[in-house]
Amino acid sequence: MLIEPLKANENHMNDELLVKYLLGEANPAERMAVDQWIDASQENTRYFDHFQLIWETSKQLVIPPTVNAEDAWLRFQQRTGEASKKPAVVRKINTSFSWMRVAAIVIATIGVIALTYFLSGRPNPPTTVATLNNPKSDTLPDGSFVMLNKNSSISYTRKFKGNKRKVDLKGEAFFTVTPNKEKPFEISVNGITVTVVGTSFNIKSMGGKTEVVVETGVVKVTRNRKTVELRPNEKLITSTTDSTLVKEKVTDKLHQYYRSKEFVCDNTPLWKLVEVLNEVYDANIIVERNELRSLPLTTTFYNESLDKILSVIAETFEITVEKKENQIILK
Repeated sequence: MLIEPLKANENHMNDELLVKYLLGEANPAERMAVDQWIDASQENTRYFDHFQLIWETSKQLVIPPTVNAEDAWLRFQQRTGEASKKPAVVRKINTSFSWMRVAAIVIATIGVIALTYFLSGRPNPPTTVATLNNPKSDTLPDGSFVMLNKNSSISYTRKFKGNKRKVDLKGEAFFTVTPNKEKPFEISVNGITVTVVGTSFNIKSMGGKTEVVVETGVVKVTRNRKTVELRPNEKLITSTTDSTLVKEKVTDKLHQYYRSKEFVCDNTPLWKLVEVLNEVYDANIIVERNELRSLPLTTTFYNESLDKILSVIAETFEITVEKKENQIILK
């Protein structure tokens, strides 16, 4: 016979139904509903595990033989206001079953309080989003947007608790932060702290060097108790070997390539484009002559192959592109 499961709220389950489930009194449809609810999320699974823990603990309690389970049940009803004003009808029931019934009611009564204690006392487990070969976007608990570049990761708690929204970053990511002056957004990366209220910016941390580029709003960068404010079209580059925080103007939009699939060059020196091309295509491009490194390039490459880009560079500057083993030499 096909069993039609009960429809349960994905985020909430009636505690009395959980009691029936643990007592083995739930019908097939109810058991199916509970099973589906438990599997719906980690939070539901954790809630059920704590509920079951209280149940198992209660079974270890020893009830003295002198305790009349029926009287205990009636007294519990009277204390909770559930007993009728009319004389109660006492039926002979199995003592062991009555003990389980009393324990179950106690669980149902204290369950919410106990579970709230367990859940609030338990650390809020972090969520980690990581990428390998391709960029990936994610929406954070406060509605903020993040685009991760390849080989990057962020970690954050499922619910931002306290007076800050804290995120840990490795690699590179672009953030569009939902404004909240009462709860600043804070990113920890490579020994520095980036604090914002509501803005958009790019952070790149690689090889001990960290770069912060601001597109909108105001961003505060702090390291070793020193703080610098960055505004639109300003950036800051710092390294683990240099504790200074010096801001400068943004002269290109190459940091946007993994979001827009465009390499936008505006009088961009060749060495800088080559640096980004090496990252994007996992290449090993070398500018052989020093006089070529500062040659300015103004153009836009949209989703082009590396060979096509190198062909345009060679034609523009009248230079030679030589492929030798695992190297690409511009000379």
